[in-house]
Amino acid sequence: MPSHGAKLFPLYPIIDLSVLKQPLEPVLAGLAGAGVQWVQLRGKDLSSGDLFRECRRLVSLARPLGLKVIVNDRADLAWVSGADGVHVGQEDLPAAEARRILGEQAIIGLSTHGLDQARQARESPVDYVAIGPVFPTRTKENPDPVVDRQELEAIREQVAKPLVAIGGITLENVRPLFDSGVDSVAVIRDLLLADDIRRRAAGYRELASQAESRTR
Repeated sequence: MPSHGAKLFPLYPIIDLSVLKQPLEPVLAGLAGAGVQWVQLRGKDLSSGDLFRECRRLVSLARPLGLKVIVNDRADLAWVSGADGVHVGQEDLPAAEARRILGEQAIIGLSTHGLDQARQARESPVDYVAIGPVFPTRTKENPDPVVDRQELEAIREQVAKPLVAIGGITLENVRPLFDSGVDSVAVIRDLLLADDIRRRAAGYRELASQAESRTR
């Protein structure tokens, strides 16, 4: 369970600015209405200045709705924009250094791509461990090999930190992930391109609830 609140919500939306095609305000309202807790901002094609301005804008819109903002990759921009945390990858600033910059109250997540990296993440000062891709994905140009269900279950057995699955996830293929014990799923296209974002987000919550009932 994360140290920054209650049980991690089963959906972790990623606001990828290269995918987002509608105004940000109704997107955030729909997510908050479905009970989402955190959103991540991703803008890999933007300059540092433009990404900073998008961070500030997202924080200003999300905070009144009770949504926490996590910045992808950039601990520096998370800090100067007043965001709630950062998500770092294997090639980014080490999680320990991000923690030193942002402080103990920040939310910090780490991407991993297999059992060995997930084991290493157990010892790092992160609040959650992302694992993926769990399905083929179009969002990343050169994705790592897909993490199959057997490896995902092995990671769940050996890593006590909250697990967030990522990569190619849709409402139609997510059920086995919740059955494997992941705490949350990070979703981009299946959410941002949905006609009704609130209803789509609520669908993930319902499937997670069903999986939890099956394991009781």
